[in-house]
Amino acid sequence: MLPLGCDVPVWCQWVVPEAPSRPQGGGRRRHGDREVLAAIVFVATSGCTWQQLPAASFGPSGATAHRRFSEWSKARVWAKLHRLVLDELGARGELDWSRCAIGSVNMRALKKGDLTGPNPVDRGKFGLKIHLITERTGLPLSVGISGANLHDSQALEPLVRGLPPIRSRRGRRRRKPGKLHADKAYDVPHLRKWLRGKRIGVRIARKGIDSSERLGRRRWVIERTISWLTGYRRLTIRYERHPRNYLAFLGLAAAICCYKRLIRLTT
Repeated sequence: MLPLGCDVPVWCQWVVPEAPSRPQGGGRRRHGDREVLAAIVFVATSGCTWQQLPAASFGPSGATAHRRFSEWSKARVWAKLHRLVLDELGARGELDWSRCAIGSVNMRALKKGDLTGPNPVDRGKFGLKIHLITERTGLPLSVGISGANLHDSQALEPLVRGLPPIRSRRGRRRRKPGKLHADKAYDVPHLRKWLRGKRIGVRIARKGIDSSERLGRRRWVIERTISWLTGYRRLTIRYERHPRNYLAFLGLAAAICCYKRLIRLTT
């Protein structure tokens, strides 16, 4: 669970929309952003439904937490929070762009919805894929989702384009890896050409040439990151019909993974 340190409320003030004005002289007290954030993190971590949220422990009810979660998701709060944590890590020199890796993992979608599709490795049941790019030590830099029937190679360009410009200890912001490692699913000629055009080193396993036994030498970090993300049980099965809400949980989980690294640096 997210260790809510003293810096979290300050960051929330930067990315959370202002509370709507309330009429004077009455009305129920509005729960603070810190309380609601703790409740949302509990739902993401435990995988419980909003109705199962223990209001006695957190303050806001499940309906309140869900309403605030939807408002913040529409305002892209989780992506902004992830970006802020990455900026802080980059300014401290804790992001290694020399070797990045790309990968994906399949999840089941019970209620179908947009950005889902029949999973070819799960007897055609509806599901989705989580796609991500990590830096050398495994911190997620860019995340996205698609239907389970989308080929992995089709997510490479959107993910690379989605890398945000992140602060560096010295010099300009950076958004381009030195090398990109990928497995044989990304071995497509036009992707190699596109990456070289971006001046990104291509380290994609070649079909029929490279041995599968050596694929994990550089890519094991992304498998570990996937295990970090799937530790947030709300991600293991998609219950949300709208992809924005599931992507919000994914962005929150990515932000927490990066924040935990930052906490270790400051304690």
